[in-house]
Amino acid sequence: MKALPRSAVARDQFLARVEAAAAVAAQGHCAAVTDHLRRLLPAFAAERIGQHHFSGSTGAAHGDPGREALDRVFARVMQAEAAAVRLQFVSGTHAIAAALFGVLRPGDTLLAAAGRPYETLEEVIGLRGQGQGSLQEFGVTYREVPLTRDGRVDEQTLAEALSSLRPRLLFLQRSCGYTWRPGLSLAQLERLCALAHTRSPHTVCFVDNCYGEFVNQREPTAVGADLMAGSLVKNPGGTIAPTGGYVAGRRDLVEQACCRLTAPGLGSAAGSGFGWTRLVLQGLFLAPQMVAEALIGAELVATTFQQLGYGVNPQPGTERSDVIQAVRLGSAQRLLAVCRAFQRCSPVGAYLEPTPAAMPGYHHHLVMAGGTFVEGSTSEFSADAPLVSPYVIYVQGGCHRSHVRLALEEALAALSTI
Repeated sequence: MKALPRSAVARDQFLARVEAAAAVAAQGHCAAVTDHLRRLLPAFAAERIGQHHFSGSTGAAHGDPGREALDRVFARVMQAEAAAVRLQFVSGTHAIAAALFGVLRPGDTLLAAAGRPYETLEEVIGLRGQGQGSLQEFGVTYREVPLTRDGRVDEQTLAEALSSLRPRLLFLQRSCGYTWRPGLSLAQLERLCALAHTRSPHTVCFVDNCYGEFVNQREPTAVGADLMAGSLVKNPGGTIAPTGGYVAGRRDLVEQACCRLTAPGLGSAAGSGFGWTRLVLQGLFLAPQMVAEALIGAELVATTFQQLGYGVNPQPGTERSDVIQAVRLGSAQRLLAVCRAFQRCSPVGAYLEPTPAAMPGYHHHLVMAGGTFVEGSTSEFSADAPLVSPYVIYVQGGCHRSHVRLALEEALAALSTI
């Protein structure tokens, strides 16, 4: 590793050089906000969003105008045929699970295109745990195509698997998760969806879109994905959605997912907004700006640690498909130091010290730094890591690049004492 700047003045000068190096990428991310707003504003106008959509509802909330308008706006923005945005989705994992259980039936095959899916889905699929009603316990077969040595999708093997297995659903995880691979680009997603539809026409192409919304000018449902799902406490919630998730895509598939969230026969026609529809719509409006700041923050993190000699993924200045920045720190001591430094720079819970602990849905103990106003929000600045070698920290979110810079100052100071 390279020598760390020891004094506050040296750290400030170092980070000033980092900001200058990341300036070109920052300009590109800022310019993208305008393009996203060109998509958002007509969607809000077309659905005639007004104050009357912000009222709450009770009970099953049949005919809730706010919920129905939100779904239509979201579908337009996500370039999908239909969408269902629900606060009843407790997380992105929940929304994804509803989509998988909605589409798949006993005897069907689920094929993962990019190796093992994110850790929280292992118990949903049935790769860990038993007796909880996983997909495998309901008779769904799971297969996966391992990544290549350099962390890429093995398209030749995938093509062969599609032809031989004829899976009902192809699972495409857009972000890297807890792996050292690049996120799937929109061009890759388009190519993989076309491959699936050619080799196995009845296959549903499903995208786990968590961390990917508003990173590029189009969404997966605009380039061939049949269905996708994500979380409102990630990109599309704009840092202020209090909870929730979404599914978007083909109308029949969205309805099938909603039938798993509510019940067959109820589907998307029920579900109160609890008076929070305004926050979700406002968060959606703010999302492009928040995502741009998160991407600029990711560039600062990548450039800072690369210049210090650490491995980073993605590399600074390269195309991004999600807001996650991975840094290989190489030791538990450095990983804990960085997480704790980030926590000390949080607006909420700065007095807490992140400690490795078990988390529901995860196999390994995790360290999580996230002093966020919305619990678990990764649209706000946060970082987390499984406490296993090679001790990679995954940094995401950030309402403003200045917050990320201050957190980096604290992290450099902490690392200089090790």
